[in-house]
Amino acid sequence: MLNALFDTPVLAAKRARLLELLRTRAFAEREVTLSSGLKSNFYIDCKQVSLDAEGALLIGELFHAVIEAVAPQAIAVGGLTLGADPLATATSIVSFQAGHPRSAVIVRKEPKGHGTGQWMEGRTLIASGAEVAVVEDVVTTGASTLKAIERVEAEGLRVRCAFALVDRLEGGREAVTQKGYGLSTLFTRSDFLP
Repeated sequence: MLNALFDTPVLAAKRARLLELLRTRAFAEREVTLSSGLKSNFYIDCKQVSLDAEGALLIGELFHAVIEAVAPQAIAVGGLTLGADPLATATSIVSFQAGHPRSAVIVRKEPKGHGTGQWMEGRTLIASGAEVAVVEDVVTTGASTLKAIERVEAEGLRVRCAFALVDRLEGGREAVTQKGYGLSTLFTRSDFLP
């Protein structure tokens, strides 16, 4: 389904430009320890692109198009802070401009330390039982994606599919789909490494 979507000239050009930005600003071949604790010989720091004005716009436009195709009933978009925050905001803004507004939500890694102790910001904007599109910058093992899904569902909301910029092809897709959710990504490891 996504191949057909990205075959359209406008989206194909936007996807190609986003990949160029990710390759030149976010990708590095060097030894790193990932959030999963795994060691890797490459790193993709998507915030170098998602916090850039052009990058944010491209991400918002592409995620909006993919969510419209895969999970059109989603009325909100969000994921685990910090990587998902600019993705959700960009997608929310583009969705409003496109006439199908989706609120952005932020899922905390820990409950708020004061006040209500809530796990999720923006929850009051969404009716119980509504569908949320969970977004992620990079999927490795799928643990962060599944944690975000779990927290969203614990708030009385539904998740059908998660969306990521990059799948590192290290088991994350399988972990997410084994739990019964879809995972749509704009790029995979093979877009960066042979």
